[in-house]
Amino acid sequence: MKKRNLKGAVVAGAAAAALLLTSCGFGGGDDGGNKNADGSGAVTTLDMMVPSYSDGTKTLWEKVIKDFEAANTDVKVNLEMQSWENIEGVLKTKIQGNKAPDIYNGGAFAEFAAEGLLAPASDIASEATVADFQPSFADNEKVDGTQYGLPLIASARALFYNKTLMKEAGVADVPTTWDELHDAAKAVSGKTKADGYGMPLGNEEAQGESLIWFAGNGGNFGDATKISVDTPANLEAAEYMQKMIKDGVTQKNPGSTQRTPMLNTFVQGKLGFAYALPQNVGQIKTENPDLEYGIAPVATKSGEPATLGVADRLMSFKNDGTKAEAVTKFMDYFFSADVYTEWVSAEGFLPTTQSGSDKLAGDETLKPFLDMLPNAVFYPTTNPEWNATDGAFKSLMGQIATGKSAADVLKEIQAKADAAK
Repeated sequence: MKKRNLKGAVVAGAAAAALLLTSCGFGGGDDGGNKNADGSGAVTTLDMMVPSYSDGTKTLWEKVIKDFEAANTDVKVNLEMQSWENIEGVLKTKIQGNKAPDIYNGGAFAEFAAEGLLAPASDIASEATVADFQPSFADNEKVDGTQYGLPLIASARALFYNKTLMKEAGVADVPTTWDELHDAAKAVSGKTKADGYGMPLGNEEAQGESLIWFAGNGGNFGDATKISVDTPANLEAAEYMQKMIKDGVTQKNPGSTQRTPMLNTFVQGKLGFAYALPQNVGQIKTENPDLEYGIAPVATKSGEPATLGVADRLMSFKNDGTKAEAVTKFMDYFFSADVYTEWVSAEGFLPTTQSGSDKLAGDETLKPFLDMLPNAVFYPTTNPEWNATDGAFKSLMGQIATGKSAADVLKEIQAKADAAK
């Protein structure tokens, strides 16, 4: 991977951001003279910056920190919350001021790793903690073979199906293959007043819908070193997506359909099949608890398991290198099964650890998601060209719904990715 001078690249942006953002001044140095509550030994202060996933995120972290500090009186954790809209800008400002957080919860991290700013996972968590992560998630946290991120939360897609509409349409079995999904959706579209399958190819998440189908044919978007969109496996999947549209088994105007309103339609009982997330289970309980629905693995070409996986991570900026032991204590505590599953369940996500999955295995609503995690396919977020690829999917993939050939669309997206090198 080409190294980029991150500090130099963000100077201008950071200067402008500094006028808008109020830095909390969290530094990377040790507190020196601070003592434990009983007056013995020095206290290491960790500065932790995280985004809000929900209205309860701050309270959840405060509880974790309170309990951790009670068990580790030689470590203090300063928590800073930021919105997703602001967090990356605040982080860049802190990096410019040599005040990067010791613990950071974020998304893309390849640039930080390439610049040598991040501590390897092996330096900030015990061997047992690192080994507990699902292999597919751990591999997604590596840059040039070294793992830097500790996967925090997972989200996978599963097939949500409306039992009432299936019965009305005479569909007996839940689809497991593309052909079965096509025929089931066609029956729902033709024999009920609802649409068969929801295919959101608008700019909210066209890349997500696409990767679900690509993964179902053994495809992906590439890896850390190469973006690979225009491939035979992906083309076959894109052409089947186009077949679904041409055969009228999807909702109208899939090229401009956004995921959130599409899933709201499923929750309202007006859609036969859709790929949805663990959080939608809670949405259904709240908004339409009488909906008769089920959750099953993603339908793939052959029926073999595959799904889209999305993860955020915790990482640690090295700063002066004196806090690795304290960071390790926190990471080991947080990712212990009891602490971690309480946090991740409250946020409505899936665990990234094997111990967490084992602990939640009894939750029948989560079981289809948990079963698919080992076969999750991820966005190549460690590739510097991923942002351009993501944008190209969001703006161009919907063209398959307007009659443009799938081959031409994939070639156009690949060209955008290649131009970003």
